[in-house]
Amino acid sequence: MRDRLLAAEKVKAIDWRDDALYLLDQRSLPLEETWLAYTRAEDVAQAIRDMVVRGAPAIGITAAYGVVLAARARKAVGGDWVAALEEDFTLLAGSRPTAVNLFWALNRMRDRLARSKTRADVLQVLEAEAVAIHESDREANMTMAQLGVDVIRRHQGNAQAVLTHCNTGALATGGFGTALGVIRAAWLEGMIEQVYVDETRPWLQGSRLTAWELANEGIPVVLNVDSAAAHIMKTKGVTWVIVGADRITANGDVANKIGTYQLAVNAMHHGVRFMVVAPSSTIDMDLATGDDIPIEERDGRELLEVGGKRVGADVQVFNPVFDVTPADLIDVIVTEKGVIERPDAAKLAQLMCRKRLH
Repeated sequence: MRDRLLAAEKVKAIDWRDDALYLLDQRSLPLEETWLAYTRAEDVAQAIRDMVVRGAPAIGITAAYGVVLAARARKAVGGDWVAALEEDFTLLAGSRPTAVNLFWALNRMRDRLARSKTRADVLQVLEAEAVAIHESDREANMTMAQLGVDVIRRHQGNAQAVLTHCNTGALATGGFGTALGVIRAAWLEGMIEQVYVDETRPWLQGSRLTAWELANEGIPVVLNVDSAAAHIMKTKGVTWVIVGADRITANGDVANKIGTYQLAVNAMHHGVRFMVVAPSSTIDMDLATGDDIPIEERDGRELLEVGGKRVGADVQVFNPVFDVTPADLIDVIVTEKGVIERPDAAKLAQLMCRKRLH
């Protein structure tokens, strides 16, 4: 299967070349494919904040490259540049509060710096670390796709319909995708005949990004408004809801794009299985439950305006970006380290102790 997955890689959102970071501007998709170049850490942080790049794994990768740019600039100035670099770490960490991959990547870059700061080639070492973070995410995507397909195969035989929420494909990761990677792989194996895609208000990641990725690969896709999901589960033969995650706590609670929680509730009511696909870097063992996850809230204008034009009434707006799905609503969590069915604290702890996939 791996060769088929490699052949299916057609989209990427992050490119590091010529000592600069290039990001595919996801705000303009699918109408325009525009690449933006970044050479300063502060601009990278702003790009994350402004949703030029989004998706938990992609945010972490982008931040790692941001550290490389910051280190180069600080070292050129001289003095105690390692201490000064902490300001850039703080700036990048403050760009988005919920996706733990961001902090995981920054901590990995900080640890690498601490071990290498006296080396003459410290900038090359940091660049190699960022590239390794990028490549490891790509490899994790491949592994998760294969593991997710195995899970689907165990629970069904015939081709089926699935539903997904937000964007978890190549645009959100360093490679093939998390949840969308599993869907791609299952379609290649003839196990999926239809993908229903929630539009994902208010940024429309489903309609602009996920539908675009699937359509470009010839995978049968149907777009629906978020509020149609329960009706689709009831009437269209959906057997799996497959989503990604921005943070998974020690007990298996999952923070993901707003609307995921209600999908899980509806899935349980309709007897539809619920799968979360995310790399182990998304698992935050320092947080006991989902109640501890900081939930980002964004500007209310995202709900009140469309294309910069005001369409909503002059009222207060509540615009959380994520919600938390309790572990007891989740059938399976798929990571590159392995699969957890009916997740709980003991199973998460066992998974995170593994050195390799079993």
